[in-house]
Amino acid sequence: MPDITTVPQPPTAATLAAQKLAAEQLPHDDGQDFADARRGFIATLDPIRITAESGRKVWDLERFGFVEGEAPDTVHPSLWRQAKLNLHHGLFEVTDRIYQIRGFDIANMTVILGETGFVVIDPLTSVEGARAGLDLVREHLGDRPVTAVIYTHSHADHFGGVRGIVSEEDLAEGRVRIVAPAGFLEHAISENVYAGTAMGRRSQYMFGPRLPAGESGQVCIGLGAALAAGTISLLPPTDLIEETGTELTLDGVRIVFQYTPDAEAPAEMNFHFPDLRALCMAENVSHNMHNLYTLRGAQVRDAAAWSNYIRDALDEFGDETDVMFISHHWPVWGQDRVREFLEKQRDLYRYLHDETLRLAAHGYTPIEIAERVELPEALSSFWANRGYYGTLNHNVKAVYQFYLGWYDGNPAHLHPHEPTEAGRRYVDCMGGADAVLAKAREYFEAGDYRWVAEMLNHLVFAEPDNHAARALQADTYEQLGYQSEAGTWRNSYLTAAMELRGAAPRGGAGSVQADTVTAMTAEMLVDYLAIRLNGPRAGNADLSLRIVVSDTGDERFVRVRHGVLTQRGHLVAVDEPATVALAKHTLALLSMGARTVDDLLSEGLIETSDAGATLRSLLGLCDEFDGSFAIVSP
Repeated sequence: MPDITTVPQPPTAATLAAQKLAAEQLPHDDGQDFADARRGFIATLDPIRITAESGRKVWDLERFGFVEGEAPDTVHPSLWRQAKLNLHHGLFEVTDRIYQIRGFDIANMTVILGETGFVVIDPLTSVEGARAGLDLVREHLGDRPVTAVIYTHSHADHFGGVRGIVSEEDLAEGRVRIVAPAGFLEHAISENVYAGTAMGRRSQYMFGPRLPAGESGQVCIGLGAALAAGTISLLPPTDLIEETGTELTLDGVRIVFQYTPDAEAPAEMNFHFPDLRALCMAENVSHNMHNLYTLRGAQVRDAAAWSNYIRDALDEFGDETDVMFISHHWPVWGQDRVREFLEKQRDLYRYLHDETLRLAAHGYTPIEIAERVELPEALSSFWANRGYYGTLNHNVKAVYQFYLGWYDGNPAHLHPHEPTEAGRRYVDCMGGADAVLAKAREYFEAGDYRWVAEMLNHLVFAEPDNHAARALQADTYEQLGYQSEAGTWRNSYLTAAMELRGAAPRGGAGSVQADTVTAMTAEMLVDYLAIRLNGPRAGNADLSLRIVVSDTGDERFVRVRHGVLTQRGHLVAVDEPATVALAKHTLALLSMGARTVDDLLSEGLIETSDAGATLRSLLGLCDEFDGSFAIVSP
């Protein structure tokens, strides 16, 4: 098959018409967002590139230099506008004593001038990015220490760079406090480890890291320009915020917190600076419609709770706020504009919630509801409600799933065939592969790309080596990508096209890095072993193991029976099980499948009462995960 770099196809007549119609329907642009994105600029890196010590490129905003002028025909005009806004980068002054690093990552890092040092909010995704950002801050604001760190929530782009600005020694010696919402560590681990392999692979579609930047490739994610590479780190918090109204003073900076769990993230918080009249809304608002369900896969979010948290923030802090800043994008200045922004984002999520349930009560299914719900003009004409990251279509389905689950009530959908078997039957019923291809080409010429994608999906799964089907499906996904206002949808379609055309082999996409694993408890590490346990293979197994974690004093008693691994912190079996003693780091290596029992035994890193036989048997029942599994083919 041809290489992806030589095969992007031009927009079809149908796509040209769709882009023209989209441009005509966009709201009036008064330029305020562009003025706000530039406001307060102090300095930046030139060129805007960040590398690791090894020389590996971590961040390169220069590759998006083509994003200027009018939108090309291969990019939705609204997404092109967002891409231009996301290219503003550097150190910016937000208000007195509050500064932001923007454009060094998909997220922002905010720095508050305290009495003696810097209070840092959200230290980006990578150690390298956070370090580069702090270096720029110190160059222009003075060589101060970091005295406190605030994690707004449990997503990696808001904590991953922490070791670039503070060290474990700083934490141990009490030189720095780290504040996070209650549940932060548990949810940071569950998202990045337990479901990490599947989520990492799906993230390749959502974020498009393997797509070339360009008018026919990646232009923007919506929430930011792109994902950063680099070293993800994690240091545990010293202070947890468990309830709204909690007040802390960090390095002389007074902060009032609003605890907002189970909205944009399972663990998240907004906070207000009463003396600075500034409000941080974390990622609970942004300059785009956010995800109630994220395409990479995560827990579905509670739209009603999300809306209510925005309402409560507005009610509690609105009259005492002159500027609002957030974890992505640019700030909003002026009490009236902040109020309008919060009101319209509040009502956006509430409208999605209420309309979905109203139509569900009339018997409509999630797909039907998603085709019917349209925002009222007062909401849809607000640029910050546009679907650059989340979309109206898939967020409606998320609300339905939150309340009613995946099943739409129609028994025909209760127990369908898997895609390969369904594909064979569909192709047979449609008269064979040639007939399917012929009809698909007719629909393609008519511009009905959604239907072509569905038809050819069946054919590709029925006949994965049918190159003509794969090629036409790739062309179809490409046109759908060109027409997508959401950066995440565009990336998904274009990545699918790339893989169908036989681009470079799919790389592994695991998101587990050393610091994330180090932060896990022994119980979490054993839970991950339970996920790796192959249930059918372990169905007849019956083994017990006592795990002593030598450097923490923790003990876990593990039992494999009935194809399930269970664990406890105390012994319940009558017979004393085999014992293995090891450090937590060694347990992490075994849990993640990074080292073998025999290697660790030979290095003296494991002590056992049975020469490692039970531990070897346990790990022999566990799967190795491959983060390059197929998505658009069997």
